[in-house]
Amino acid sequence: MPSASLNYRALLGAPGAAAFFLPSVVGRVGIAMTGIGIVWLVHARTGSYAAAGLVTGGFAVADAVAGPQIGRLVDRFGQARVLPCALGAHAGAVALLLAATVPDLVAGVLVGATLPQLSALSAARWSALLSGERAAALPTAFALEALANGVSYLAGPALVSVLGAAGHPGAGVLFAAALVVGGGLALAVQRRTVPPLTGRAERRHAGRTLLSSAFLRQVALGLALGVFFGAMQVSVTAYAVGRGTPDKAALFYFAFNCTNLVGGWVYGTWRGGDSPRRHQAAAAAFLTLASLPLTLFAAPLAVGSTLAVAGLIVPVLLILSSVLIESAVPRAVLTQAFTWGNSANAAGTAGAAAVAGRVVDAGGAHGGFGVAAGAAVVMTVLALGGLRGSSPDLPKPSAPTETTARTALPPT
Repeated sequence: MPSASLNYRALLGAPGAAAFFLPSVVGRVGIAMTGIGIVWLVHARTGSYAAAGLVTGGFAVADAVAGPQIGRLVDRFGQARVLPCALGAHAGAVALLLAATVPDLVAGVLVGATLPQLSALSAARWSALLSGERAAALPTAFALEALANGVSYLAGPALVSVLGAAGHPGAGVLFAAALVVGGGLALAVQRRTVPPLTGRAERRHAGRTLLSSAFLRQVALGLALGVFFGAMQVSVTAYAVGRGTPDKAALFYFAFNCTNLVGGWVYGTWRGGDSPRRHQAAAAAFLTLASLPLTLFAAPLAVGSTLAVAGLIVPVLLILSSVLIESAVPRAVLTQAFTWGNSANAAGTAGAAAVAGRVVDAGGAHGGFGVAAGAAVVMTVLALGGLRGSSPDLPKPSAPTETTARTALPPT
């Protein structure tokens, strides 16, 4: 009987795993750099943060809207055919932005619309690699994915800021594109772990599952988690500035992000045998309990400690959402499903930043923290709703194929 949870080294030692995962991490660092790189570039060009924010907003919206469509093409034609085309288009869009041959907003939208969904592509490969009796290792694989995303969004913005502060505002966007294209091409040539394609009839039938309550619940959870992120970003900054200590905002973010990594790492290496749905409900409830005190606390130590505790649970929710999306839809539409989850999260983050900003203007940072706590309550209600009448979480059945046979893990 296979182990219920493989450690990270065993996962990366599986045939072809490191070869697709590591390039995807390189590309994701570039993706994490792109948005803030656009801010530096457009501000240096125009002298206006409003213009920089407008272009970055257009980039983010285009990424959220186009991502699922790229995922749909990948499910239909395969990663090896779609990814190089997307990368070429993305390189061209970045060139337009750097050369300023079209309006910055237009170029920013094109950059976002062509951004490859590398995290979704990597997650889909894990699903194909860990099929059948190895499906119990998927939470650990998705924990590894969450860690990769966390590290990317810690390192990426820092790299761009260093380049911008050194007087090279365009270098951040250029370096980001090099990482995205280089990592993406290295991923595209890994044919061994490419998920097998399905027929048109199967894809059409599978597409209906994207309207199922199980999948839509996870999309709604992703949207609420994005609201939580967006509200926290505004509220933490407002809290630090309101106390006359704006430099402390970086410390609060650092505490939250570090415990984020710790929480994902721990959950990936140790996981109870309970249902992922029950884990998700417990995690959402814990996040609610951790967030509510922020609406009352005033002391910096209390706020920082509470943020650190909340940071522990956020990656667990991301991991479980990936697990439950993977179990809710057939592999014929899996890449598209993952991208819908990512887009919902991004949309929630963008929308919440505006809403929380208005709340903070009216009632201070504690009001913004209230928006984040409200999002946690919504996540709890959604997760508890998933427990009613749910069947036990079982590995997704899959017929043996030549691809899955080649990529099966060795016995443990």
